[in-house]
Amino acid sequence: MDLLDLATFALASLAGAGMGTFSGLVPGIHVNTLAAVMLASYPAMEASLSGFLDPQSAAVAVCCCIMSASVVHSFLDFVPSVFVGAPDSEDCVSVLPGHRLLLQGKGMAAVRSAAVGSLVGTSAAILLAIPLQWLMLSGAEGVLDRISPFMVAGAALVVILAQFRRGAGSAGMAAFLVSGALGAAVMWLPIPSEGLFGEGSLMFPMLCGLFGVPVLLEASSEGRPPPQIDDGNDPQVAIAGLRGVVMGCVAGWFPGITATVGASVSACFMPENRPDRFIAVVASIGSVTAVLSLVTLSVSGSGRSGTALAIGEIAGAGISGLASETFLALLFSAAVGSMCGYVLTIRAGKAFASMASITDQARISRAVLAVNVALVLLLTGPFGLMVLLVALIAGFLPGSFGTDRTVLCGCLLLPVILNGIGTWTPPWT
Repeated sequence: MDLLDLATFALASLAGAGMGTFSGLVPGIHVNTLAAVMLASYPAMEASLSGFLDPQSAAVAVCCCIMSASVVHSFLDFVPSVFVGAPDSEDCVSVLPGHRLLLQGKGMAAVRSAAVGSLVGTSAAILLAIPLQWLMLSGAEGVLDRISPFMVAGAALVVILAQFRRGAGSAGMAAFLVSGALGAAVMWLPIPSEGLFGEGSLMFPMLCGLFGVPVLLEASSEGRPPPQIDDGNDPQVAIAGLRGVVMGCVAGWFPGITATVGASVSACFMPENRPDRFIAVVASIGSVTAVLSLVTLSVSGSGRSGTALAIGEIAGAGISGLASETFLALLFSAAVGSMCGYVLTIRAGKAFASMASITDQARISRAVLAVNVALVLLLTGPFGLMVLLVALIAGFLPGSFGTDRTVLCGCLLLPVILNGIGTWTPPWT
């Protein structure tokens, strides 16, 4: 890797930071969508870079752009979830703590907590990436794959048992099963999802209906929040961010255990009474999974996210092996993305905070809701709208039953558990 390659990778990472800023701040636009667009347009980008880069370096540069966008997105997606009430599916459990701080005039405290948690998470994940890669390549991968169904089932059990402690165990289990049935239908049934731009993913309307639209509808009935105060200091939440690293390592490997699920499990074993610390935990988990998806990709060849899948398609075998040049370049892009992400999150938070008290929250929520519905129709067609409607009905169950919204993670956990039961082979056979 010469200086020209390094400079190119840095510029590509900065371009990715711009993409991640766009996807993080615009509700309904996920970085996975941008990664899919880049994957589709990769041949044209490779041709444009062929004048001064060889094909392998051009592929790595595009992958660095995607990786940086993924990291920056994991930082910035907390800003609209705090000020607009439009959460990404990965951080939906942080909406209520963030909203509480917003109504206290401390919206920037929520944003700064997320920024610190994400920075701690990415920094730790970058340091742990190569040791974890060596551990997986040394045989740990097979052990983890065999226990994967049990880990996912254990996470589901923890989420459900938490509802029993709230006195809503039966209702929580019912909501978990309803969302799980919806997730299984979306993943396994041949439901058409033809949108204006081709075949779309029904995961988008499902997650939007379960986690996004109910929050937007609730926010649309509220008035303006109080003026936001920012003392310019980051909250003392670094230790909480380190706690998120532990669960992020688990969420980065086992399918179905997203940042949302990881935060729910973490809250059961390491409860956080302060909302800023809980937000830092959720942010850290999301950022750790964004980076450690590279380890999973390099070891098993499978991605746990759309960005990892796109990187795998473009980089090919170049990312495989212990500490390959491609792998190191992607860790470099993650480091660049994390530095940009922290600065951009604080600046974006200040901009949103300055407008929060003079903007009609109800109008913004309704506008974001309209954009999300339009995106569902454009990307997944009329059947996507039907999935959105069914998911929306399920999305109101926690509020009606008095359970945590985390039980709706059954939409991801239950299909993984059922699939694991169907394919698992006892180690003694």
